[in-house]
Amino acid sequence: MTVPKKILASRMSEAEAIEGAKQGDGQCFQNLYARNKSRVYSLCLHMVGNIETAEDLTQEAFLQLHRKLATLRGDSTFHLWLQRLTVNMVLMHLRKTEPRMISLTETLETDEKTMAVQDQILAGAVDRVVLDRAIERLSRGCRVMFVLHDINGYDHNEIARLMGCSAGNSKSQLHRARMKLRDVLNVTRGVGLRRSVTQKKKTQPEVTIATGRMANAANAA
Repeated sequence: MTVPKKILASRMSEAEAIEGAKQGDGQCFQNLYARNKSRVYSLCLHMVGNIETAEDLTQEAFLQLHRKLATLRGDSTFHLWLQRLTVNMVLMHLRKTEPRMISLTETLETDEKTMAVQDQILAGAVDRVVLDRAIERLSRGCRVMFVLHDINGYDHNEIARLMGCSAGNSKSQLHRARMKLRDVLNVTRGVGLRRSVTQKKKTQPEVTIATGRMANAANAA
């Protein structure tokens, strides 16, 4: 009995899917799409902060992948290559839609030691959903810097080449992004704390009443 090609494609490894897609096999490319679409969409959404735009850019990323996959060298890491392809595509989109997205001359008057100490505030555990919402509230320029460096691991020299700025400017912009993100997170935490206190105050009288009834019942006994 012949095993359907679709089932075979679902069982193949990613390396096999890559090689098959390079040869023009549609099932293999579909396998790559299914494996990586969520990762690419998440990256696009973090960078542009808009669901519809992120969906369009995800489709565009895979169109580019289909056209350029044959150029992938055997010694290259596919996920890193796809990430760079996606980042470059999103940056091109942002330059077209918002050319002044990031000031290339604006810097902050703070030394690297101070930046490193202050940025440790973001090093603690933060709920992923809360962090994602906070990132969405950043300006587009700050969001791009934070996503490139702190989420996707680009160093400042790589970001400088991508953005057409200096490494020092990249560090300043990242620090600005972290400061704004910290402010947003502090506001979010403050709201959550106030809600918690309010909820506690609302429930406290009921606890007191219940305790009083229990005491009266004990005395009667």
